[in-house]
Amino acid sequence: MSDTDEMIRNYEARLAEIEARLARMEGGAGPRPVPAAPRRGGGLRLGVDVGGTFTDLLLLDETRNRIVTAKVPSTPEDSSIGVLNGIERICRDAGIAPSDISEVMHGTTVATNTVLTSSGATVGLVTTRGYRDTLQIARSYVPGGLGGWVIWNKSLPLAPLELTVEADERMGADGKVVRPLDEPAIRRDLATLKGRIEALTISLFNGYANPAHELRVAEIAREVLPGLPVSTGAAIMPEMYEYERTETCVVNSYVRPVVSRYVENLARELRSRMGEVNLQILRSDGGLSSAQAATETPVNLLMSGPAGGVSGAKWIARNAGFRNLLTFDMGGTSTDVALIEDGEARTRRETRVGDVTVRAPSIDVRTVGAGGGSIAYVPELTKALRVGPQSAGAAPGPAAYDKGGEAPTVTDANVVLGYLPSDAKLGGDMAIRRDLAAKAVETIAGPLAKSVEDAAEGVIAIVNENMCGALRLVSVEQGYDPRDFALIGFGGAGPLHANALARLINSWPAIVPPGPGVLCAYGDATTRLRNEASRTFVTKTAETSDAEIGRMLSELEAAAATDLENEGVGRAEQETIYQIDIRYHGQGMKLTVDMTPETFRREGVRGVAARFDAEHEKLFTFALDAEHELVGLRAVVQGQEKPFIGKDYGAGGPDVSHAVIQDTRVYVDAAWREAKIYDRAKLQAGAVVPGPAIVTEMDSTTLILPDHEGIVDKVGNILIWPTGHAELGARKTR
Repeated sequence: MSDTDEMIRNYEARLAEIEARLARMEGGAGPRPVPAAPRRGGGLRLGVDVGGTFTDLLLLDETRNRIVTAKVPSTPEDSSIGVLNGIERICRDAGIAPSDISEVMHGTTVATNTVLTSSGATVGLVTTRGYRDTLQIARSYVPGGLGGWVIWNKSLPLAPLELTVEADERMGADGKVVRPLDEPAIRRDLATLKGRIEALTISLFNGYANPAHELRVAEIAREVLPGLPVSTGAAIMPEMYEYERTETCVVNSYVRPVVSRYVENLARELRSRMGEVNLQILRSDGGLSSAQAATETPVNLLMSGPAGGVSGAKWIARNAGFRNLLTFDMGGTSTDVALIEDGEARTRRETRVGDVTVRAPSIDVRTVGAGGGSIAYVPELTKALRVGPQSAGAAPGPAAYDKGGEAPTVTDANVVLGYLPSDAKLGGDMAIRRDLAAKAVETIAGPLAKSVEDAAEGVIAIVNENMCGALRLVSVEQGYDPRDFALIGFGGAGPLHANALARLINSWPAIVPPGPGVLCAYGDATTRLRNEASRTFVTKTAETSDAEIGRMLSELEAAAATDLENEGVGRAEQETIYQIDIRYHGQGMKLTVDMTPETFRREGVRGVAARFDAEHEKLFTFALDAEHELVGLRAVVQGQEKPFIGKDYGAGGPDVSHAVIQDTRVYVDAAWREAKIYDRAKLQAGAVVPGPAIVTEMDSTTLILPDHEGIVDKVGNILIWPTGHAELGARKTR
């Protein structure tokens, strides 16, 4: 053995000692959360969702089998204030003390807004010597393609070059040390960052294969830069692909101080008012994480807000007997859509916010700039009506809100057409003025040479087509036929448009759940704790075995399961899904195949390849007769589902005359039609609401079009069908 080999062997042994000492702090399977606060009795769970205009809260009382909801104004300057105000209100409405609540599940947009508003931390970056420009080179991706004139002002990396230092080291792809770490040099370089950065990322070449160098640099950084948040690439994303791993870890560092400050402040305030309450944060993939895990890996929270709505829709529809769904969440500024197949939402292994893309799991939600506040306008050049993506937002808001808004919006069009009655109360206390809405819509009716009503109907038709395009992205373009899915509409504005969208894409029924305006909070309150562990493993399927892959997956499952046990979820309460990343040998892209442990034991690697071929053919219309190559392995472990709590909606007949509030008129297909307004609180299971009709409740309003009817099911959903065609969806239920 040469002197060099002996030196490297001794160095590896020393690094192994360091790795063992730091494993619990920066382990490759992700940060280990501290044990959760002990759960108190009482069965009171609170879901909290913070939106741009309102903060929604939903209390699930298992003991009394009841649900209590509340909406309070959001406080953008500090969203925790709105959360605390909402807790006070819902406790008052429910007649309970805050200390009676045992668990708070919170969907938050703090991480998302931090990226969108460029208000994160100043991040320093440590890379391997020669890889300083990893973020600048990226993947040479230009949004919008190259077909035509392209002008794109590329955003600067979140870790600037002047704050990037190079570590003199090199790890091989096989995990062996090629060049030992120069510790004195990295210590000197890290000292130059003191006082200049607020968070540090360490992402070294091939760090996923062996994190020893990253862990040692992290140890030195804590000595040189005490108190600074440190994230390592192998801990945040222990998978290959240098740019994606570095970008993901940098984004984690960028949002970490902001998210940590918010979560820690909220947790402290909750403890002072509610005792040892268990605070959990919704992840982008629809699972829950502990408050501590959320502060350490906030990159997993970038799509926390939209994930709550999908989780709530899945829960409600499953209990109504529907397994295949298109979800449609329409708020004030945008609309989020997703697809649920066989009771599970489709997920993807990347999350995109603005022009930042990270390798973090998230529900496959697509967003379009179409909401109740979207502004309608007529360009001088084309004289063609346009809607959005510009929005009136919460301030000044639509003209009908009488808060200073003057531009015509989708909400104003709904008011003009009678879909949103002028005597309705948004959130229970916000009045609507039809005269101001009509005045705003008149500004586009004139240039179009149309009546106010026809111009308003044009606004609704365009925004519906915009949202229909988003639904096609998650269905048709993914190989799914929308006719095989029901459509569930929620959010403050979703129920107004659900019937029209179902008619456009032929997805029946259009489902409007109880409390559609607070469904995101319902999703927060009913979702499950979730954790995962992963590793890169690149090999041809012919060169491995079921036993080898099964052993590695079992090890990953054990690592993820241990973290959930620390959260108070015993092994007997856990469920596991294996995810195998696979591609054709020679491909750059990959797909992920999901399998239960039992299915993998039954089908093995051959079954993984067969499932990949089927998915490839569905997405791209072909499958190759070529070698298959595994890329990565992952184990996702979840806690048990929480029990369903629903109001007893009785068993009334189809008659709904007792629920009529008043007669009204709605403008549909260029004509005014007689309609009725119904009080949803008085509708029992079995009720049939003939269209045209308006159904009102505290947090939303539902429109049922002519030649359609709304049937109230056993759990309170309004199922909208073409009149006399309810049998269209028989195959969509269990």
